[in-house]
Amino acid sequence: MKLRPLILLLVLVSVTGTLYAQFGFRRNFGPTPGQPPVGEPAEWTFARLAYDGRNGNSNWYVDYPGAEYHFSRAVGRLTRINPHEEGYVVSPDFDDIFDYPWIYAVEPWSWTFTPEQAQRMREYLLRGGFMMVDDFHGEPEWAEFVSGLRRIFPDRPVEDIPADEAVYQMPFPLQERLQVPGPRYMWTGLTYERIDGETPHWRGVRDDDGRWMVVASHNIDYGEGWEQADTPEYPEPFTRQAYEVGINYLIYSMTH
Repeated sequence: MKLRPLILLLVLVSVTGTLYAQFGFRRNFGPTPGQPPVGEPAEWTFARLAYDGRNGNSNWYVDYPGAEYHFSRAVGRLTRINPHEEGYVVSPDFDDIFDYPWIYAVEPWSWTFTPEQAQRMREYLLRGGFMMVDDFHGEPEWAEFVSGLRRIFPDRPVEDIPADEAVYQMPFPLQERLQVPGPRYMWTGLTYERIDGETPHWRGVRDDDGRWMVVASHNIDYGEGWEQADTPEYPEPFTRQAYEVGINYLIYSMTH
């Protein structure tokens, strides 16, 4: 009978550890918006957008910090760019967003912006910033994404990005764009997460000079491709393309 409390405690610790692993939190929950960057400066830092969510439901932290950890180290291995060892969290509430030319926004179906935040995001993008938007699925989530985007750019069209655009050709020319799936693929074999999300889309928003400011991977999960690089059950072609696309976006953001 005396063992029962100990067994319950061990179960609780195990479950808590599993939840932390799923959400990807560091022991100290990682940096929060407005905190100074940790460590020595570098040429490039993975900057994640911490956006406000509808009804308090913000999913900006999904895959955090696993995506940062894997992708930053791949940038160091596969390019001559010196990446920061830690990612950084930026917010549309703070001007330090202008210090990061490449930002990553995940699950944008839950995002929203105040007029002040939208104005800062608009200024950031029009001044040369680049935003990679990833991991949202199905038509309802697309509609929610566009609703938030319209607060930033009320009038600019969202266009399909042709496969032969420079953003997909440098430094890794893509022969075929794959639908990189989320973790469910490993037990379902399906590359899509929603019944109405079978078709992948690569869409974006340009500035007045034709530069892509926003690139959105709809019905695709590149962040998962980064995270699963060491998982034998996750096919190598998906991981390879996730890294190639992410690095292409990064190089494009630094050269256009």
